[in-house]
Amino acid sequence: MTHSDKIELLEQYYHKYNQVGFIKDDPISIPHRFSKLQDIEISGFFAAMFSWGQRITIINKCNALLAMMDDAPYQFISQHQPTDLKPFESFKHRTFNGTDALYFMAFLQDFYQSHHSLEEAFVGTKMKEILTHFHQQFFALEFAPKRTQKHIATPARNSTCKRLNMFLRWMVRKDNQGVDLGVWKNISTQQLMMPLDVHVERSARKLGLIKRKQRDWKTVEELTKNLKRFDPNDPVRFDYALFGMGLENADI
Repeated sequence: MTHSDKIELLEQYYHKYNQVGFIKDDPISIPHRFSKLQDIEISGFFAAMFSWGQRITIINKCNALLAMMDDAPYQFISQHQPTDLKPFESFKHRTFNGTDALYFMAFLQDFYQSHHSLEEAFVGTKMKEILTHFHQQFFALEFAPKRTQKHIATPARNSTCKRLNMFLRWMVRKDNQGVDLGVWKNISTQQLMMPLDVHVERSARKLGLIKRKQRDWKTVEELTKNLKRFDPNDPVRFDYALFGMGLENADI
């Protein structure tokens, strides 16, 4: 397949999936429920961190968690009393349990006491640096449970950081299609890295965009670099295309 054939196929699937009809069946529907910046950030963060497994299950679990916050996540994070946390002790989504939920909320409460936006936790130039810093900051509280570390990935451990990269795509990208939310301004689309899941990986390998055999941070770097050949300013927009191809098991 030639370079022009690849870009034509990527553009075709990008436009097919990057449209408002995509929202309702995807975890990105969770932050779309809100208009306040902090509500978008908090709900989006939980939705992204829950994003493994069936999408309908992810959405249902997010809605259940938000209902426990009276569907006002920022207000709950900022103003809850210790007794309000009791129901969260029994929360569970796959390997994410009550201990993890309580620490996530403790971090967010502590962070928002001195910051306006969660964007301020993602600082740096290169995405590897940004995500490594975020992981360190997230677990800086002295009572951080060791078990919770598996739910926040870091490039320092060569993880693909799929869920964090997807969360950042939601928060940073903004176009005329209305799917990504684009509420953050300090990170550019040029800095974003591809969220690498099984669908994206399958399609990318078929198109020869990944040669590396492993699935790790270096693979994410390889894929993002190759996608910059098609769009140097916004390579992660092709997440829609590669995800869609993989979901359909397209004949490439």
